Amino acid sequence: MRTLTLKMDQIHIPIFSYHFHLFVFSLLLSFDNHIHIFHNNNNTSSQFHSSSSIVTLQDSFLNHPFLFSHKSRRFYHRHHHHHHRSFTFETNSLQYDFYHDSCPRAERIVRAAIRELHRSRPSLIPAIIRLAFHDCFIQGCDASVLLDADDYIDSEKESPPNQSLKGFDVIETIKSKLEEACPGVVSCADILVLAARDCVALAGGPFYPLNTGRRDGSNSFSDIATFELPSPYGDLSEIIASFKTRGFNEREMVTLLGSHSIGVIHCKFFQDRLYNFAGTNEPDPSLDTEFLKLLRSRCNHTNALSSATLGHNSHGSPSSLVEEPGVDMDFEQTRPDFGTVYYHSLLQGRGVLYSDQQLMKGKTTKKWIKAYAYDPTLFHRDFALVMMKLSDLRVLTFPMGQIRCKCSKIA
Repeated sequence: MRTLTLKMDQIHIPIFSYHFHLFVFSLLLSFDNHIHIFHNNNNTSSQFHSSSSIVTLQDSFLNHPFLFSHKSRRFYHRHHHHHHRSFTFETNSLQYDFYHDSCPRAERIVRAAIRELHRSRPSLIPAIIRLAFHDCFIQGCDASVLLDADDYIDSEKESPPNQSLKGFDVIETIKSKLEEACPGVVSCADILVLAARDCVALAGGPFYPLNTGRRDGSNSFSDIATFELPSPYGDLSEIIASFKTRGFNEREMVTLLGSHSIGVIHCKFFQDRLYNFAGTNEPDPSLDTEFLKLLRSRCNHTNALSSATLGHNSHGSPSSLVEEPGVDMDFEQTRPDFGTVYYHSLLQGRGVLYSDQQLMKGKTTKKWIKAYAYDPTLFHRDFALVMMKLSDLRVLTFPMGQIRCKCSKIA
């Protein structure tokens, strides 16, 4: 395993900026590895969503003079205090390029599988990101959401908030390829966060570095998932409290929810706003008439009711052959930028989920919605940081945990 030694007395990094510079250094290493991989596999990096997947985040750091300027101390104090103080990280004994010796092609295998997914089943790209969030939010990034139920395990898959999750088969397929290349080496927990990272980049979001070395848990937490995942019906105070229990402040919460700019939201998650808000048999009065008509055109009353009864099998596919009705998050098809469409929709009072539109009720949350709506570079940078933080939540590292042979079964 490679070791990196920094001689601090020679590089003269101010002590209070050390952690941020270390993050940037890791980022540059990751970019170099990322570009090298795509050059080897494709002789071009254009098969990723666009070069902006990489360059947007890279430029947002490299263009800041505090990284290399002699005036870095003053600039960093002013800029970092206002824009980075809310993002904190714990390494949890994870390491950059953990599989360099034990499975050197690990990240390339994950990336190739996700690139093929983007070509053949693009609707699952946002589903993988959601799957990673639902895993990490419940007892940390330990791949517990991937476990099937058995005599000793109540699967998180079967908890009500998780019954619409998809992409389990994708992660299992990647795991089988890694088992062929490096048996018993790469954890399902690492596969899931790496796959989500590559999905973000393919969706037009930032590419961000991830340390690896997570190990898989041996339990699943159905009850905790049922009661502690953020509810699409929650008001602002409930949403803030939910994220706070996982160490995310209001800004980070708004940043993470920017992933709602892609994918489809099924009608069952907002049908009450259209037909029976708060038991009144009337629509949500905060919905303007035209937006209400648009949502009802996608989710008529009959379809909305039937979608609530559709189940899912253990692979995350609908148990019925009928696809659940829903609304594409880019329903106006006017803003392709990752994140931008979501924040502009909230500013216009056109948030599909009740919980999303609730973000406009808070002074702090509204401030960051406005900031991200008009500064995509700021959002991409912050989204990269907060996804790194999410991916490091309560991870298991050796000697804790295990390496599963199949992601759906404990070893």
